Amino acid sequence: MGVRLQRLREERGISQVALAKALDISPSYLNQIEHNQRPLTVPILLRINAQFGVDVQLFSDDKEAGLIADVRDVLAEVGGGAGTETISMAELRSLASNMPAVARAVVELHRRNRSLTERADSFVARLGDGHKLASFALPGTHDEVRDYFNQRLNHVAELDEAAEAIFADSALTIGDVATRLAQRLNTRHGVRLQIASTDDSELPKRRYDAETRTLRLPDHLRPGQQAFQMAVQLAQLEIGDLLDSLITNAKFTSDESRRLARIGLANYFAGALVMPYAAFLQSAEELAYDIERLSNRFGVGFEAVCHRLSTLQRPGMPGLPFFFVRVDRAGNVSKRHSAADFHFSRIGGTCPLWIVYEAFSQPERVLTQTAVMPDGRNYLWIARQVVSGPVGYGRPQKTFAIGLGCDLRHAHRLIYSRGLDLSDPAAATPIGTGCKVCERQRCPQRAAPSLLDH
Repeated sequence: MGVRLQRLREERGISQVALAKALDISPSYLNQIEHNQRPLTVPILLRINAQFGVDVQLFSDDKEAGLIADVRDVLAEVGGGAGTETISMAELRSLASNMPAVARAVVELHRRNRSLTERADSFVARLGDGHKLASFALPGTHDEVRDYFNQRLNHVAELDEAAEAIFADSALTIGDVATRLAQRLNTRHGVRLQIASTDDSELPKRRYDAETRTLRLPDHLRPGQQAFQMAVQLAQLEIGDLLDSLITNAKFTSDESRRLARIGLANYFAGALVMPYAAFLQSAEELAYDIERLSNRFGVGFEAVCHRLSTLQRPGMPGLPFFFVRVDRAGNVSKRHSAADFHFSRIGGTCPLWIVYEAFSQPERVLTQTAVMPDGRNYLWIARQVVSGPVGYGRPQKTFAIGLGCDLRHAHRLIYSRGLDLSDPAAATPIGTGCKVCERQRCPQRAAPSLLDH
């Protein structure tokens, strides 16, 4: 409060002695108030209001609390990376209390930076990701890794070939990979598998102790999920040089991007080992891409099958070019991969008319939607809610909606097209990539003006 009083005095051009006289207090008392050594009492606040006509709300804690929250959100968004120094609440409170104008300037600078970033991204959206000017919109760490996979059409041939070789060498069996993988880890690498109780809800899906050579997995994982986590560990132990080579050739710009890319590549290998390319593609075609039947045949979950379907782009032996996305109830996109040219917006959220959000209101059901984008392209989308995490009463779980889409010209090959009129344009739902980069001005769900109109 003292800093605000001092600022009021400076703005009015009043000396400390003159203000003390006007408020009927001693200059030393006023000096102590301005340095937060004495409280700013209600009688003095009333005198300030009478003398200067200043709203006493200027000295309210409510505005300070709001400013603290704004600055905290800004710093949380721009920080949080490896090596970032933690800023305490005491420091935030001190900034908002003692230098409110500076705090407001920080918030405004962040708002302007976000606006410029969104405009740059909308510019890229207009040009197309492959345009040479797209480099003006520099991607973040996660976007850089996503772009790497998307530029490869979400297919890493080297990892598929390595996975198929190990699958054959270990004599693995479709749908029952976990037992043989545990044996390979133990006999070749001396790694002991331990299935641990998940009393701790924060226990990760996989924890490897290099000193004791123990791989610890939580007991709530199903056999297919256990196999996937064992395959991730096997990637680190057997094809580390291949992972390093892929990362080096990709020329990522930061250590964090390289770390995330290594995780993504190891996960890709794990999916390829549990669902080997040729066998999985043959099954997908045989079953008309029925995700639940594929899930049952390979012993993995709905999400794992959808993700694997989005990677089948081997030259000479391609599957359908799918787009894969995972979102939560708040609209946060935690995974997105495209084996074709579907453009996922980097900004402004996604479209509320998209069937993927309807999946949360109809758990356990596989939903379908024919959709048309603003550019006139038509797609078939499949969506379902999935739940993962520890089982048991009162134990927190993760809930997501999975979306899998393809161009409408491929839809007849999917079991999900049965009963749909694929030839009727009126049956398609008009959707977009997100309000801020969508041109549909008459959309009933528009939440923000489009940046493309400015």
